[in-house]
Amino acid sequence: MSKLDHWIDNKIVQNLFVWFFLFLILLTSIQSENRALSALFAIALLAPPVYLNNLFILPLFRKKLLIFIFLFLLNTIIFTVVAVFFIKMGIEGDFKLEMFLNFFGIMILALVCAIAMKLARDSFTRRQEEKEAELKLLKAQLNPHFLFNTLNNLYGLSVIKSDKLPSLMLKLSDLLRYSLYETKEALVPLTKEIEYLENYISLEKIRLENTTQISLTKKGNLDDVSIAPMLLIVFVENAFKHLHVSNKEKGSVIISIKEEHNRITFSCVNTSETSILNEEHLEKGKSGIGLENAKKRLALIYPEKHEVTIQKSEKLFSIVLTLHL
Repeated sequence: MSKLDHWIDNKIVQNLFVWFFLFLILLTSIQSENRALSALFAIALLAPPVYLNNLFILPLFRKKLLIFIFLFLLNTIIFTVVAVFFIKMGIEGDFKLEMFLNFFGIMILALVCAIAMKLARDSFTRRQEEKEAELKLLKAQLNPHFLFNTLNNLYGLSVIKSDKLPSLMLKLSDLLRYSLYETKEALVPLTKEIEYLENYISLEKIRLENTTQISLTKKGNLDDVSIAPMLLIVFVENAFKHLHVSNKEKGSVIISIKEEHNRITFSCVNTSETSILNEEHLEKGKSGIGLENAKKRLALIYPEKHEVTIQKSEKLFSIVLTLHL
């Protein structure tokens, strides 16, 4: 990123530019003996309600609309009264209701323009973050480490001329085709995502052989549900990466997907050692996007419509993801 881009993206610079542009407009439109001083005075009166509104009141717009409207009007009236009071101190004559109404209209106009600019900037920032999330998704679609291990295992099966080889080669082909070509849409059928997980698990079983109990259960009406692509694989990859298998007992990866009342509940539980159950280690998944980035992607795609619960015990690590569709 160039220095110019850094300057353009800097919020302080953006705010200074807007206020400077407003200053130039006021400088040419105000009828006063000292236009520059009057323009600065007007900006000083407008700035506090604008920032109070954008920083503390506007976040309530989507959550509590009535409270937002009440606080918006209260903020406008209070600072209009303050502005009229200061203006009245500098001029002679009696108070006129027309003066209050004029400045009230100016205040409303200023706040609405500030809200529009704030929403536009937030929308632009959100789109940029979504692009970054999609870039990380693309990096996750072809995992070189997973491919390397899988091809080695398939080569081993080809040497012994195993009957499993053709079906596993087909699963690898389906897995690659889906990750490369079928994940370009914003939403994909959940059944496709589950099929992708099943293919991935089948290939992991080659590596783990008889050392691990692996299961994937499905429940509910999954045929009519669509979700963001490559959303669940991160948690499954994480389970296999941090899977613990000992000589005394088998490891396990237990996955379940349930649809109920227009809600999807995904659960993934795996055996894991206490020594590796630390946040920093777990956040770095095989795919390169990790749990932390998966959470960010969920926040972008399903804002306030998802919950991620992570539980760690002495021998188990579990993740439960709930999506409200």
